[in-house]
Amino acid sequence: MIKAGAIDKGMFLLVKGEPHHVVEREFVKPGKGQAFVRLKLKNVRTGLVQRPVIKSHESVEEIVVEDEKAQYLYADDANYHFMDTETYEQYTVPIAGFEDKKNLMKEGDIYEIVMWESTPLDIKVPLKEVYEVTDAEDAIKGDTVTGATKTVTVQTGLEVKVPIFIKKGDRILVNTESGEYLERVNT
Repeated sequence: MIKAGAIDKGMFLLVKGEPHHVVEREFVKPGKGQAFVRLKLKNVRTGLVQRPVIKSHESVEEIVVEDEKAQYLYADDANYHFMDTETYEQYTVPIAGFEDKKNLMKEGDIYEIVMWESTPLDIKVPLKEVYEVTDAEDAIKGDTVTGATKTVTVQTGLEVKVPIFIKKGDRILVNTESGEYLERVNT
């Protein structure tokens, strides 16, 4: 059990027998009355989001999770396939619930999988990731309006809005939470 005031973003809680991921947390101390915590919780199994408000002195059940490093091999119609690089044991993680990770993960890279009672709860993708542009329209001469952008596709299938000077073959740094272009990476 953990006091609501000690809950942090990224933790996992057990709410009504279901595992939930803390997506957002806001501590509120009003001028009058008790302090409380406003949370945004995502049910790991169903994907449903709820926004409970809990008084800071109340307790909730925290889930003890383990991070396992694994190499991402590939995805098929229903599962992601990973391999433990130490034991070479292969295992699958259902795509259902992790659809948002599909275009962020690169085959062959190492990712952390958050496990609870041998059930995957989350796949941790780095906040910033470098991708190679595989499809990009050519910039049109004279199209130099300030802040002009175009949409490109990277090796994973992710579509990103980038400045018009980015071309096929360039490597770009992308914020994986927002999907926003950050900068071109020189190779």
